[in-house]
Amino acid sequence: MATIKKPDLSDPDLRAKLAQGMGHNYYGEPAWPNDLLYVFPIVILGTIALCVGLAVLDPALVGEPANPFATPLEILPEWYLYPVFNILRVVPSKLLGVVLMASVPLGLIIVPFIENVNKFQNPFRRPVATTVFLFGTLVTLYLGIGATMPIDKALTLGLF
Repeated sequence: MATIKKPDLSDPDLRAKLAQGMGHNYYGEPAWPNDLLYVFPIVILGTIALCVGLAVLDPALVGEPANPFATPLEILPEWYLYPVFNILRVVPSKLLGVVLMASVPLGLIIVPFIENVNKFQNPFRRPVATTVFLFGTLVTLYLGIGATMPIDKALTLGLF
């Protein structure tokens, strides 16, 4: 059982602090409204001011400006789009490439419904779904690595 510390309201020092709006921490005033309405905004604004001040004092270098008339040699999307980017550039028919790209989220939607046994959450008790997941992960990693290579080595990874 917790003991509750009660304030001694007959103490003149505490009464003087309470009259000035201070001293509430002695008897555990709740966080609302004092801390949440008054202290937190000051801390948040101070943190934002500190970040802005640091950004003004030491700005990050952006690099050379982009030239809209010169295309870079190698254009790559963000890393999480490497596998579908590789599919799109390797497949000869762009319509087939778009269909294969659309099949990726559809395949991810289907995976939970394979071997749908709700009482078995253990992956070892769902071997088909686990195998599909692991195979998809390996294919994704393979295609992602291939996206960083030239197009003639994109499928073989230069191994054969």
